Amino acid sequence: MTPPAAATDERIPVARLRAGGPIEGVFACTRKDRMTARTGTAYLAIELRDRSGAIPARAFRDADYLAGQFDRGDLVRVAGRVERFRDELTAELTAIARVDPAEVPDPAEFLPTAYRDLDELDGFLEHLGREVYDPGLRTLVDSFLSDEAFRSAFRRAPCTRAGHHAYLGGLLEHTVAVATLAQETCNLHRRLDSDLLTAATILHDVGKTREFTLGAEIGLSDEGRLIGHVAIGQEMVAERAAATGLEAERLLALRHCIAGHHGADALPGRRFGSPEALALYRLNALDASVKGALEQGLPA
Repeated sequence: MTPPAAATDERIPVARLRAGGPIEGVFACTRKDRMTARTGTAYLAIELRDRSGAIPARAFRDADYLAGQFDRGDLVRVAGRVERFRDELTAELTAIARVDPAEVPDPAEFLPTAYRDLDELDGFLEHLGREVYDPGLRTLVDSFLSDEAFRSAFRRAPCTRAGHHAYLGGLLEHTVAVATLAQETCNLHRRLDSDLLTAATILHDVGKTREFTLGAEIGLSDEGRLIGHVAIGQEMVAERAAATGLEAERLLALRHCIAGHHGADALPGRRFGSPEALALYRLNALDASVKGALEQGLPA
């Protein structure tokens, strides 16, 4: 019952599967149900997905045994054939087993990715970082943006699991949008502390680089599940600020902005302590709500 070895780059993508042909290789399992046929025999009904699409699949032989080899949300290695059932393609599987996500080098094979060019967005982020002129805040921002490991994680991370920007590269896209809005807002309202607000927009979601796991689906890390990205981000900013020597007063103002970027309810007294914190909250919500409406439709 062990599926044949097959590298992910050897498999036929879902969009290119054809009736009568084989289905082999690694896919994401995004649905798993134990069903009962009219004959009373148990079978598995699952959904297999890669970035090109999804296909329903069934396993009739040894259904209970196969069910114990994987769970919904796993990456699985399968073997079988593609058939046409009720005018739709479906896969009839003879083997299916869980794959360790560490064996799959690129989760982008199975997860949605940003439509916008990530290199272009990276360039915008570099430019926005240079718009921070306060020496202490600039050093802090540079400590993140010059860290190759962090930049790689930041570039890949989604912004949410199922809300706005819920795809690889979503965090970068959202951050660039909010920071760009902040620049325009500071041009209109010259009394705002542009350095503080720009630094806060760039750093407000850095905790999301550690909030998620990437596999068959976007999941939550233990940190993400137990304390969330705001607390993770506060810790990351405080650690780097200690190494860069940012003044305590400036760090406190920055952390206040980060703490309140989802609203004043998260702040002591449920009140914003600076116009920059209020601005970050509003700009963050603006980009999230507009993107959500474009992707998922207007709220009822």
